[in-house]
Amino acid sequence: MVVDVPVPEVTLAQVLERPTHEVAAALRSLAAEYTEARRGFDLRQVAGGWRYYTRADCAPLVERFVRDGQQTRLTQAALETLAVVAYRQPVSRARVAAVRGVNSDGVMRTLVARGLVEEAGTDPESQAVLYRTSSYFLERLGLKDLSELPELAPFLPDDVENLEETTK
Repeated sequence: MVVDVPVPEVTLAQVLERPTHEVAAALRSLAAEYTEARRGFDLRQVAGGWRYYTRADCAPLVERFVRDGQQTRLTQAALETLAVVAYRQPVSRARVAAVRGVNSDGVMRTLVARGLVEEAGTDPESQAVLYRTSSYFLERLGLKDLSELPELAPFLPDDVENLEETTK
């Protein structure tokens, strides 16, 4: 269960300090027992070794669990982009890039793929695709709606007007 490639019988026999034929018989016995009991996993002999697999009829459940249970963190770029979308929505990729000062196309694709951001139509003037945060975004942050986003003012520098002037 701790390896991601099939393990040969010989390797298992060496680790267990048992004869190879004994290990091979035990593996076949376990595989048959798991199949007979219709366990959620199989022990299969593949590619010159043995490996555990999710049983085919359980695969959709395991897949959903793995995807829903992901605890992957967002990069700093993704967090910045998500903040721009959340506070300026609906917003185009070009506007996000202008606010951040860097191209955000790849990050936007990632946020869309993760379901945190979604398309919100097109800008009538530029025909650019507009983006907004999704209901999944609200769910993950524990918010009822966007009005519950914290105010930005406390996080901005005191002289934000001068800061904008000097960066132009």
